[in-house]
Amino acid sequence: MKEKLIVIGNGMSGLRTIEDLLELDKEKYDITVYGEEPYVNYNRIMLSYLLSGEKSFEDTIINHQTWYDENDITLHKGDKVIEIDKNSKTVTSQNGKIQSYDKLLIATGSKPFIPNTFGSNLENVIAFRTKQDSDTILELIDKNKTAVVVGGGLLGLEAAYGIAMHGIKTILVHRSGSILSQQLDATGGKLLQQNLERYGIEFKLNTTVTEIFGDGKVEKVNFSDGTLVDSNIVVFATGITPNTSLAKEAKLNCNKGVVVDDFLKTSDDSIFAIGECVEHSGNTYGLVAPLYEQAKILAKVLADKKTGGYSGSTLSTRLKISGVDLFSAGDYLGDETTETLILLDEKVGIYKKLVIYDNKIIGMVLYGETADASWYLKLLKEETDISDLRTKILFGKSALGDSGHGGDDVNSMSDDEEVCGCNGVCKGDIVTAIQTKDLKSLNDVKTCTKAGASCGSCLGLVEQILVNTLGDEYDAVEEGICACTTLGHKEIKSAIDNGEFKTVYDVFKALDWKTEDGCVKCRPAINYYLLVKYNDDKYKNDKRSALVNDRVFANIQKDGTYSVVPRIWGGLTSPQELKDIADIAVKYDVPTVKFTGGQRLDMLGIKKEQLEPMWKDLNDCGFVSGQAYAKGLRTVKTCVGNTWCRFGTQDSMGMGVIIEKLTWGSWTPHKFKIAVSGCPRNCAEATIKDLGVIGVDSGWEIHIAGNGGIKVRVTDLLCKVETDEELLEYVKAFMQFYREDAYYLERTAHWVERVGLQYVKDVMLDKQKINFYAKRFEESQKHAQVDPWAKAIEDGFTKEFSPIVLNPEESHSFEAKEN
Repeated sequence: MKEKLIVIGNGMSGLRTIEDLLELDKEKYDITVYGEEPYVNYNRIMLSYLLSGEKSFEDTIINHQTWYDENDITLHKGDKVIEIDKNSKTVTSQNGKIQSYDKLLIATGSKPFIPNTFGSNLENVIAFRTKQDSDTILELIDKNKTAVVVGGGLLGLEAAYGIAMHGIKTILVHRSGSILSQQLDATGGKLLQQNLERYGIEFKLNTTVTEIFGDGKVEKVNFSDGTLVDSNIVVFATGITPNTSLAKEAKLNCNKGVVVDDFLKTSDDSIFAIGECVEHSGNTYGLVAPLYEQAKILAKVLADKKTGGYSGSTLSTRLKISGVDLFSAGDYLGDETTETLILLDEKVGIYKKLVIYDNKIIGMVLYGETADASWYLKLLKEETDISDLRTKILFGKSALGDSGHGGDDVNSMSDDEEVCGCNGVCKGDIVTAIQTKDLKSLNDVKTCTKAGASCGSCLGLVEQILVNTLGDEYDAVEEGICACTTLGHKEIKSAIDNGEFKTVYDVFKALDWKTEDGCVKCRPAINYYLLVKYNDDKYKNDKRSALVNDRVFANIQKDGTYSVVPRIWGGLTSPQELKDIADIAVKYDVPTVKFTGGQRLDMLGIKKEQLEPMWKDLNDCGFVSGQAYAKGLRTVKTCVGNTWCRFGTQDSMGMGVIIEKLTWGSWTPHKFKIAVSGCPRNCAEATIKDLGVIGVDSGWEIHIAGNGGIKVRVTDLLCKVETDEELLEYVKAFMQFYREDAYYLERTAHWVERVGLQYVKDVMLDKQKINFYAKRFEESQKHAQVDPWAKAIEDGFTKEFSPIVLNPEESHSFEAKEN
C-alpha cells in the first residue's frame, strides 16, 4: 500500500521536489497538494513579464492540471492548510478537510514585508508577490497618476519595469545608494539604473516613503527628501520573511525559518520542509537555484535513495531585467584583503568584475555579457588558481584559445560545467538527455531537463549545445518575436513576402496580432520587412515605428544630448572640410569632438534644438549625414593603399570612396560596416567587418561576416575577383542578399552562423543570382540616397525639436464652432 505524502504549498520548490521524486519512484506515495492560490503551479520568476504584458499567464504555468492528473496527484487549489496535528499526523484545511499523512512536506514559502509606514494600511497599498498582486496592479494603474514602487531589489525593479511598460509614470524609491544591492555592486547597479531610466522609471535613491495619504485609498505619497506626489498605488517590494506561522503553531523548531537538517527534515521525523520558509545552518534562501538544489536532495530522501545531504548553496544569481543579462556570485564586494579585476565599457553596457583572494576567484559581477558565467562559477567553486590566466580572464574563456572566432565554444565546456543556474543543470545532463531521449527542439530540452525553463537567460547556450549535438537534426522552432505575437521572424517574413500590405497595421491585422499598435520590438521589424519588399518609393517608411536614433537622425547620449557625425567618404577628407567642421563645432560650442574608429569626426553633446541649424550648416558646406545611428551602412574604412604606401598593391582609398558613395543611405537589418585594405597587411582591419575587401596582386579578396565587438568574429573568405567592376557587383549583391534574407537586428556574423557559410556561397558564387541581387540593390538605392538631415528640414520634421514657448499676452483664444 502506498504511503500518504501531503505537500503544503503548490509553489516552485515543493512541486520541484515532487517532480524529482516521480523521476526516482512513481509508486511509493499517494500524493496530495494543498495550494492557497486558486491556480496550478506557475513560475513566479516570470511575474514581471505577466505584469508588463510580455507574457500571458499560460506562459508562466509550470505544471498544467493534466500533469497532476497523469501522475495521480490530488490538488486542492484555493484551500489553505490551517493546522498541523503532529500527534494524529493530520492536517486541516480552510475548507474543513481533515487528512492524514505518513510524511508531510511544508513548502509555505515566504510572506512579503510591508513596513509600518503612516498610511500603509490604506487600500491600493499592495505587495508584488503573486499573480493576484499582478492582476491588482494592472487594474489600478492609471496613465493620469504616478505609480510608486518601494524597494530597489529584484522584485521592486521587476514591478517598476512591468508598470512602466504600460506608459505609466513610475517612481522607484530605495533606501540605499544603488539598486539591486544584494546582487550587484554600485557600478553594476548604476549601469542597470541607467538602462531602466530609458523606460521612464524615475529613481529616488537614499530615500524612503514617510507618509501615504488618502481617504480610504492612496491619493498622495510623501518622501523623505521632502517631495510629495499624487499617486493612486504604492507597491511595496521591501523584502520577504519566511512563512513559518503554521510550523510554529505545530511546535516545530523555528528561528528565522523552519529549522531543517542536511536532509531537509524538521524537528519532527515525519515532517520535512523546503524553500523560502526553511532555515538550514542558519541560512535562508530567497532565490530559486538553492531551492531546486534542496529539492533534488529531498526527493532522494523521500525515495529512500542514498544521498550525502544538503550542505548549503553557493549563492549565484542569473537574471534578465529589461533585456539585460546579469550574473553575480560569491563575495562580489570584497574588502581590503582582496583584489579586483574589472572590465568596464559604459557605452556598450558591459561590466565584468572578478574579486580575487589568494589568486582564486571568490566573487563576481557580470553585467550585459554573461556568456562565461558558468565557467567563472566553476573556477570559483573549484577554487582554481588563476595566476596564469590573469591577463586574459576578463575577456572570457574564448580569449584563452581561439579568440578570433566569436561565440561560445560549447565543445570546450566540460560535462560538469553548469549551464542553467536556476535548475542546476550541467552541460552533460543536457547532452545525455538529447542523445538518450531523442530531443530535437529547444522546447523539448526545456521540458525534459528544465534547462532554460525558469528565468530563460541561459537559453542561448542551451540552443548552442542542441545545435552542436544534433547538427542538421536540430529543430529550430522559433518563438514569437515579442509578446504581441506567437510568430517568429521567418513566418512573418514569409507572410509579408506573399501578401500585400500598405502599413504595419495591415500586417498586425492579417497576422492576428494580440495588440493593435504592436510594441518597440515588433514595429521596427515589420517596418523594415515592408521596406525590404517594396523599397521606400512604394512604401512610406513609418518613422513612428523607428527607434529614437532613427527618428531624429542622431545618436542620443546618456545625458539626453545627441552626437552628430557627418559622412567622411572612405575616411578621406581635406583641409577645407576639417576647417568647416571646426568652425561649426566652435559656432555651436560643441563640448567634445572625437575621431571615431570609422575614420570620422563625432561631435558630441549637441542639444536637440541645435540639430536643425547644425545640419543646415553642414549641408551648406557639402556634408551629408554619416548615419552613425542607422540600421544601414555606417562607414567604409580605408588605409592609404598604393597611393602612398610602399607595400600597397591596390588603390584602397579610391575604392573605399567609390564603395561608400555606392552604398550610403542604404538600410539593412542591422548596422553594416565595410573596410578596404590595400594589401594583405590589412591596416584597415577588413577581416572584422561585415564586408571586408583586401587588395592582392591579382585583384581583390572579398571577406564577409566579421564582427569587431565584444565577441570578435573573423571574416570568412567569400572569393577573389580580378577587376573593380566585379568587386562592385559583389558588394551590391551581398548587401542586397543580406538585407532580404537576414532577420531584423541580425548582424551579418550572426546571420552567416545561423544559415551557414555554404548557404551564402551558393547564392553569392552564382553569376545569375549575383546579377539579380545587384540590380535589386541598384533599384533600391535610387530612392535611398537622400540626405536625411536635408529631407527632415525640407519636410518640416525638425519643428518638433524646437522648444515650445508661449507668451500669454500674445496667445489667442479659439473655440469650436458648428458649421
